[in-house]
Amino acid sequence: MVQELKIRDLTMRDGQQSLFATRMRQEQVERLLPDYKNANFYAMEVWGGAVPDSVMRYLGENPWHRLKSIHDQIGDISKLTALSRGRNLFGYTPYTEEIIEGFCKTSINNGLGIMRIFDALNDTNNIQSTIKYVKKYGGIADCAVCYTIDPQFSTMDRIKGFFSGKQIPKKVFTDQYFLDKALEMQRLGADMITIKDMSGLIPPMRVAKLIKLFKSKLTIPVDFHTHCTPGYGLAAVLAAVMSGADIVDTCIWNFAGGSAGVAIELMYVFTQKLGIKLDVDMEAVAEINQKLIDIRKELKDFDAYDSFPNPFNPLTDTLPAHIDQIFDQAIAAVKKGNEDALLDACHQIEDYFNFPKPNTKVKEAEVPGGMYSNMVAQLKALQSEEILDEAMKLIPQVRMDAGLPPLVTPTSQIVGAQAVNAALSLKAGKEMYANTSNQFISLVKGDYGKTPIPVKPEFREKICGFKEERPFDTSSYKSQDNPTLPEYGNVKLAETYEEELLLELFPLVAKGYLKNLKKEQWEANKPVEVVEEKVEKVEAKAELKLGRKINVPMPGKVLDVLVKTGDKVEKNQTVLVLESMKMENNILSDFSGYVNHVFVEAGETLASDQVMFDLVNSEEEITAVQNA
Repeated sequence: MVQELKIRDLTMRDGQQSLFATRMRQEQVERLLPDYKNANFYAMEVWGGAVPDSVMRYLGENPWHRLKSIHDQIGDISKLTALSRGRNLFGYTPYTEEIIEGFCKTSINNGLGIMRIFDALNDTNNIQSTIKYVKKYGGIADCAVCYTIDPQFSTMDRIKGFFSGKQIPKKVFTDQYFLDKALEMQRLGADMITIKDMSGLIPPMRVAKLIKLFKSKLTIPVDFHTHCTPGYGLAAVLAAVMSGADIVDTCIWNFAGGSAGVAIELMYVFTQKLGIKLDVDMEAVAEINQKLIDIRKELKDFDAYDSFPNPFNPLTDTLPAHIDQIFDQAIAAVKKGNEDALLDACHQIEDYFNFPKPNTKVKEAEVPGGMYSNMVAQLKALQSEEILDEAMKLIPQVRMDAGLPPLVTPTSQIVGAQAVNAALSLKAGKEMYANTSNQFISLVKGDYGKTPIPVKPEFREKICGFKEERPFDTSSYKSQDNPTLPEYGNVKLAETYEEELLLELFPLVAKGYLKNLKKEQWEANKPVEVVEEKVEKVEAKAELKLGRKINVPMPGKVLDVLVKTGDKVEKNQTVLVLESMKMENNILSDFSGYVNHVFVEAGETLASDQVMFDLVNSEEEITAVQNA
């Protein structure tokens, strides 16, 4: 019986998100669709992840239109796939059953075929609702087990832990751990299981073992998803295919490699040699790839790499004999279980085609590439790049303290940002957890669900102020405000249910997007000049009489200003909420006093150490607020 392999194409979601910061415009997507209709992929990942946020935030486009327009052209030829984070969907807030059901129903009504559902903690309680509603409305529930590894502690760390009474636990993320999660997902109604290696950290022989284990114990199809960042990607996908994976995730040539996924063209060469049936029209794939060359040039300002892979069409180009032989060597290495030989062969293949070289820093740090780059960017903005090594060393301890969460969105960002905060605090002579983000507090509290190992009660008390775990109670969920906009004809900010969902799922981004949309609609229908009320904020000029200044400790975007001129403020009172590296941070006052001036406003982006407020000792000292 001939083995058949199905392909889930990631080009228009994970590929462009990994390589081009999710900047593909609607017009660029639509250029590709006629050829995608002919390509006959089993599935196309086109939505979810960062797409809905980014198309509103950066492109001013409607996420629902993106999904529906693709389905209108592709129809049922390929199943459209989206990625969502269980009960959290796309954000950091656990949502109510009503919102989860509405989101699943609306997505499927707009053309979604498969929902890939994962939870950042691998807590299956968090994915039950999405499975139920996806299946209720006719979709396929693809449940993902997030692959991660145990922290790497040195022998000295373990000795110190033993003598201090803080022993490092045994390995948690064993093959049995991942199998148990997959079996549990199958019992909950999963239609397929994905091994989701979001970091690209799974060695090829490990995935070969897991695929065989899953295939022997599960009764539903198994998919494998990975990235090429640390250099395992091509070898791991080949090992997965040869071990019986039903589906693998790939990208098309010019949107593949590096921090993205494996190129389908390379897998086509391997499947031809292995006699595996790949039911994809590679002529249509070649047509798509030609258009991707132009699109990649158009996205050059966001390109993560400065070079293209060398042109290659496996249908028309003949491989040099020595390169063709390396493909054979890779296959032989999988059969022998020789991981070093396999990796060497795959790296030679990628070098020949000029794909990006493995990121050795990510490989050595054993953290996701996005997490690493976020930490570098955060420290660069803080002008504290010199503490990167210290922040990296603190990651294992932060993970352990927080219950050993897998490093996947959003926990990778939460842990990474907290490791940076910890390094900065230690550098300043403060306690390691002197500055904690709201999301880190929520993680330790229990808002996100059950962590792989329990958080110690004394640590939770230190961070949250209480010892017992307190899971998020969705009965206390407060819906987003949906104001009427008198300046645009008294319309609601969100007029349709689809817009209401955007407001709930992406409150900060959707408010700006929807307001601009209503403005455009108003001006198109009533071409009259609309005078917007401008809220002036005070500029921190030298001629103003300033009291004691409160400066922002890190760069970020102001989410909320909690005090106004004349307010009395106590020391350590929260005066502002700042979004930094996707984390919400409560900014505290360094001292008591009365607010003299407010120099910032919601929505403004602040540089590190920028003045936010100044305080004086009494109401009598407050000077008149001077407009800029």
